[in-house]
Amino acid sequence: MRLVLASAVIALLCVCAWRPGPGPGSPKQQPPAALALKPGFRPTIPDAAAPPPVPVALFDLAEPGIGPTRVTAGIDPRKGLREDVLSRGDVAAIEAPAFRVTLTRGKDAGAAPTLFVLMARRAASGPALDRPALAVVRTGSRGRIQTKFGPVDTLEVTFGSPVPRTCLGFVTREAGFRLDGWSCAPLGHPPDAQALACTLDALSLVDLADPETMAAFSTAAPASRSCPLTKVADVSGRIGSAAQRSRNKK
Repeated sequence: MRLVLASAVIALLCVCAWRPGPGPGSPKQQPPAALALKPGFRPTIPDAAAPPPVPVALFDLAEPGIGPTRVTAGIDPRKGLREDVLSRGDVAAIEAPAFRVTLTRGKDAGAAPTLFVLMARRAASGPALDRPALAVVRTGSRGRIQTKFGPVDTLEVTFGSPVPRTCLGFVTREAGFRLDGWSCAPLGHPPDAQALACTLDALSLVDLADPETMAAFSTAAPASRSCPLTKVADVSGRIGSAAQRSRNKK
C-alpha cells in the first residue's frame, strides 16, 4: 500500500512539472481588468443628449412697476408640460412689491392640485432661479376673483424667511392652460385681491406657435373694474404686428 501511494505521489508531481509555462516568445498573461486600470482612468461612456433649449415666448406684464420683469422657459420633467415663468421683485425684499406667475401649457395643463399644495411646491423650488427656496408656514382666507382668464381662486399664504411675508397665492380654474403664482404688497401691507385681478389682466403673451393661448391673453378685461393706467394698448399693438408679420410670411 505504501508503495502504491508513493508511486501515485510521484506520478502527480511529474504531471505538474510537465505543464508548459510561457515561452520566451509567448505573450505575458494579462492581469484582471480591475487590476489593469491605470490611476485616473475613466470609462468612456457617451453623454446623454441634452434637451433642446426651449424658446422664450414674449411673456410680459403691461403694468407699471419698480423693477424689471424676468422671464424663463422650460419643460417640467415630471409631466412634460411647458412652463413660462414671469417674476418681478423679491419676496425677501419686504419694502417692495413682488410678483411671480407661471404659465403652464400642454395636455391636462388646466388640472391643478389644491392651491395650498401648488403654492408649497412653487415655494420649495425657489421663487426664481437665483433665489433660495421658500416654505409656506401659514395660510389664511380663501377667495375668488374674476379676470379676463375667467375665475381665479386665491389663498393668503405666509412665507417663512428672515422676515415672514404674507402674499396672495392664486390659480386659474377654467382656462385651457394654467396660471398660478403669488403677489405680495410692499411694507407688509395685506395683499389686495382687486390689485391682483388688475395685474393678471395686464399680462400679455406673444407666441405665434400657440395662437389659442395668445388669443386668451388678448381678451379684454372685465369692464366693471377700474385699474391703474397700463400699457395694454402698446401690448395689443405688438400682438397685432406680430400676427400681421406671420400672415405676411405665409
